[in-house]
Amino acid sequence: MKLDDIKKTYKKKIDELNKHNKFYFDRNAPKISDKEYDDLKKEIINLENKNSFLKSPNSPSNSLGYKPSKNFIKSKHRVKMLSLSNAFDENDLVNFEKKIFNFLNEKIKIEYSVEPKIDGISASLTYKDGLLILGTSRGDGSEGEVITENLKTIKDIPKKIIDKDFPDEIDIRGEVFIKKSDFNNLKNDFANPRNAASGSLRQKNPNETKKIPLNFIAYTYGYLKSSKIKKQSDFLKSLKKWGFKTNDQNTVLSSVKELRIFHKQIENDRYKLEYDVDGLVYKVNDFRLQNRLGFTSNSPRWAIAHKFSADNAYSQITDIDIQVGRTGALTPVARIKPVNIGGVVVSNATLHNEDEIIRKDIRVGDTVKIERAGDVIPHVILVDVKKRDRKSKKFIFPNICPSCGSDTIKEFNKTTKKFDAVRRCTNEGFDCEKIAIEKIKHFISKEAMNIDGLGKKVIENFWDLNLIRLPQDIYNLDYDKISNLDGWGDLSVSNLKYSIDQSKKVSLDKFLYAIGIRHIGIENAKLLAEYTKSVQNFINFVNKGKLNEFLNIDGIGETQINSLKKFFNNKLNYSVIKKLSSILNISDLKIYKDGKLLNYTFMFTGKLSDMSRAEAKSLIEKNSGSVVSSVNKKLSYLITGEKPTTRKVAQAKDLGIKILTQKEWLKLLD
Repeated sequence: MKLDDIKKTYKKKIDELNKHNKFYFDRNAPKISDKEYDDLKKEIINLENKNSFLKSPNSPSNSLGYKPSKNFIKSKHRVKMLSLSNAFDENDLVNFEKKIFNFLNEKIKIEYSVEPKIDGISASLTYKDGLLILGTSRGDGSEGEVITENLKTIKDIPKKIIDKDFPDEIDIRGEVFIKKSDFNNLKNDFANPRNAASGSLRQKNPNETKKIPLNFIAYTYGYLKSSKIKKQSDFLKSLKKWGFKTNDQNTVLSSVKELRIFHKQIENDRYKLEYDVDGLVYKVNDFRLQNRLGFTSNSPRWAIAHKFSADNAYSQITDIDIQVGRTGALTPVARIKPVNIGGVVVSNATLHNEDEIIRKDIRVGDTVKIERAGDVIPHVILVDVKKRDRKSKKFIFPNICPSCGSDTIKEFNKTTKKFDAVRRCTNEGFDCEKIAIEKIKHFISKEAMNIDGLGKKVIENFWDLNLIRLPQDIYNLDYDKISNLDGWGDLSVSNLKYSIDQSKKVSLDKFLYAIGIRHIGIENAKLLAEYTKSVQNFINFVNKGKLNEFLNIDGIGETQINSLKKFFNNKLNYSVIKKLSSILNISDLKIYKDGKLLNYTFMFTGKLSDMSRAEAKSLIEKNSGSVVSSVNKKLSYLITGEKPTTRKVAQAKDLGIKILTQKEWLKLLD
């Protein structure tokens, strides 16, 4: 890489880190996971190690957080609140210990004080003559925000200590956090417990902070006037004696092997803890050795944070629910004890299907490993059978639909000569409540009728209020009744009415897709619209039993024909189509055949900026291109947005498919 390119890459990563520091520390609203944040810091430090000319005051090797907010008075820490270096595997721990031996120039037996790393907010408490006189946040490590009155609202923090052994002057340091059980009452207002703790501590009014159930665990000191305590483990005992809460999991270990075993144990059992932890902290237990080892520019040589895996964690299944989808598919979902995975609190995990449950023998009450990666829905990787209750019973998948009571079946696939893994409700229409709700959600979605103001939650609410039972009910809503509902005012009702009225004008392909017929996706709906030309012609094909004629369409096969027949054999489905065709202004499909993207196919992965997927698809189609849903040899371009799916990018590279950023793609269109 050229010198200028290295500098540009470095600056870009520094700017990105600074942006995320602001989101994380100042706004309490992180935009990336802890793992992605750690990876970004690691990339910057690696660049600096390889290129000594790279220097920035905002580098993670210099800065330790984010400058304190202007909304609070600042106070300099008498002893810096430094961050810790991170370890991710056993090799990192071996290297950490080697560096200690090298610095001391001797190989000695080292004891480690081991403490869980609570995912909360660091705070420093200054005591003088036993009285709490100052409380500050970590800030940028050098100075923090004065939040004394807010910290005083926390019941775990002593305001006055009269123990005769308590130092005349000391800065006690610890972590402010919220218990998982308490967070359940706040989860509608905050993304995770850490954000809740941070946002609560930084209230201007302490009375607002007092309303939040904050907790405090003490773990070390900063400034200390004088002390006879010789070990970190002894200091923790003193903290408890002085009235502070310390961690029940604290222990002392004496080898890398012991550290690794304990780390695995806590990682497996962390869901049982009443607070979120993202790793363990190992400190050289002997204060004399700590003083000898000292500090680097931004971290102590005598301590390290051993992080847990950012994309998986162990939890316990409390229940298994069966969800019924638009096409009748029965999907099992595990309800689990909430666990923080990569900065996101997860309380549900998909179990995919009946076969998956049988293959892994997943049961209610099981301790399971949950994985969450990128945009993949959290799912169960494995069951820890050793922790299974002897009285547990196998989960029996229902043979009848939990929504409508219809039989459920596994369809036989003629191609594979096997039964499908997915079990489905045999009800093909709107008679099954759960299917009906999901069909209506599909009907109003962006790719279908695109009705703003009618989100999934609104559909569920309107269903409960008996305002909607079928798609046509949307066009006959009682707006007077809606205006009297909580959260609905004249403006929001007016906007909803306008959006519904606008949706009455729709193209034939969008209408056919919106109906929600199984196996009729956007592309197949276009093929049918192009062939039938008008909605009346389409209905005539149905009335005359001429659906087999669609086999003449390239891209439509027996699977689609059979699905159409099943759908229209249901009288209610047919009446819904007839009613909608009389309400809506359904126009013929407009086909673009002379655009710049003719004969090119595209696929998107990741979040696009400044436009929706629907708008991007429309832009491609207006330029005669087409959008596909999977990576294959026929794909011309893969367009990547923010956080693209790694698997799709890798597949495209393997097949030699050109990968474009959103900006590069738009250049194709000038």
